[in-house]
Amino acid sequence: MLVTHERDKLINAIIFFAKNTRFLGKIKLCKLLYFLDFEHFKETGRSVTGMEYFAWKMGPVPVDLYEEVDMPEPDLADKVEFVEKPTRNGTMLVVRPVAEFDDSQFSKRELRIMQGLAEEFRDTRADDMIEATHLENQPWHNIYVEQGGRQQHIPYDLALRKQEVEVMHEVIAERQAFVSHFRHA
Repeated sequence: MLVTHERDKLINAIIFFAKNTRFLGKIKLCKLLYFLDFEHFKETGRSVTGMEYFAWKMGPVPVDLYEEVDMPEPDLADKVEFVEKPTRNGTMLVVRPVAEFDDSQFSKRELRIMQGLAEEFRDTRADDMIEATHLENQPWHNIYVEQGGRQQHIPYDLALRKQEVEVMHEVIAERQAFVSHFRHA
């Protein structure tokens, strides 16, 4: 498996949330990563982990990670373990770090967003995390409820208001023109 900077950030974000929140299972982890990526995209125009999210009934899901949790790749398995724990309602897959968090992977903004999410959702359980992702005017709600897009991809642009999308596209076009100018100069 090719390990990228985004992959390192994903694994370290998982470690961070495992160390700084309680009741971290598969569902809560997916929701925290969704909030991290979409909030960062809203502020900068790019995600932190590079993952794609899809509108499932229980909310936004990074399908690749969701499926990988059952059989983690070696780079993930070396740093995080997923352990089944009995609960009142059956079993829960608990996320436990087995490596230290590496903050050098992240910008100050990314660390600020992760810290804010960890504080806000520290003691929140999965069911409440699901509700938080289902709010009106949020990307999941737009795709799943308004458009009826079951299992459909959730574009990051939905994190932005229409005016913000237009400005973002203008900035990207200006950057591309700038880069192109210097490549041809």
